[in-house]
Amino acid sequence: ALVTSRSIQLSDMFTLSASTARAAPVVASARAPRASKSAPASVARVGPASAPAKLSARRDVACFAAKEEAPQVGSAAKGLGKALPMEMDIDAIMKLLPHRYPFLLVDRVLEIEQGKYAIGLKNVTINDNFFPGHFPQRPIMPGVLMVEAMAQVGGLIMLDPEASGEGGTQQEFFFAGIDGVKFRRPVVPGDQLVMRVDLTKMNKRFGIAKMKGQCFVGEELACEAELTLALGS
Repeated sequence: ALVTSRSIQLSDMFTLSASTARAAPVVASARAPRASKSAPASVARVGPASAPAKLSARRDVACFAAKEEAPQVGSAAKGLGKALPMEMDIDAIMKLLPHRYPFLLVDRVLEIEQGKYAIGLKNVTINDNFFPGHFPQRPIMPGVLMVEAMAQVGGLIMLDPEASGEGGTQQEFFFAGIDGVKFRRPVVPGDQLVMRVDLTKMNKRFGIAKMKGQCFVGEELACEAELTLALGS
């Protein structure tokens, strides 16, 4: 009877363990629906938790925008380099003037009225071929080249545009005299030399023209002279 009761107890234990083992998946499966049912609640919890991240991202964007809108140190580059007008570009100048590198000293013509006046521009850079020798320690544009640049602008007033060509005009002009030359300030690399030349007298019979020339760097007068030019062939 004792053996029988022990066997019964053992069989009950095995039965219990087997039922427990079989019930485990049931419990797990029972928990799974609970997890799925509680999933919306967990999603609802994630929402507020993720909100600070979105807010922080928005703050970063706001900070970035604030940095862009902050006042800039120094001057803005836009507008510093003035878009000057252009009546003649370098190609049109080279079709009229016979000069070539390294002695073409007019980069652009801002205004021109044939037979009356012209305003030309020379960009002065450290790459100009005269700066290595004038002077190595302090580069300054030679005054005689400022006078030459004014004469080239004056030549544009005298020369006939119809005589222009790919190799420059067939007309030539020369210095016949220079009077009242005055140099007011040095011209250095980085300056823009703006030259105005007015025709004051023209003798068409002899091809002699008298002109008044002025060079400016910004508002400052750099050079002035009275020029006499002669047309030749």
